[in-house]
Amino acid sequence: MTRKSTPMGSVRGLGSAQAGTEHFIHQRVSAIALAVLVPWFIFSVIHATKAGYASALDWAAKPWNAILLILLFSAALYHMRLGLQTVIEDYIGKSGTRQALLILNTFAVFALMAAALLSVLKIWIGSGV
Repeated sequence: MTRKSTPMGSVRGLGSAQAGTEHFIHQRVSAIALAVLVPWFIFSVIHATKAGYASALDWAAKPWNAILLILLFSAALYHMRLGLQTVIEDYIGKSGTRQALLILNTFAVFALMAAALLSVLKIWIGSGV
């Protein structure tokens, strides 16, 4: 497969990076997942919390709800990471600062994902369902 370079890339000696399409597709797929999961989450939480805290815990402890919660958190945090990556790459000029912020972005998403997974799993497993 041959890579085509842009006119400016030919002048600078740079080829086409061809990394933007994959990033774009990943962001759109995560947005589609969120378009399905967020309405489910809002509807379910409104109905689960009507009867109080214990009812909400029982709702989150059901296997399908726990799995869908994990999928929701995963899609949301991945989508957030991709969006922040784009903002950082587009608006941070200094290379060192850009790289540091991209690394921080990735670590922050991993930390939030670990906290979300542990929270849902603790409710799910701790309930004995």
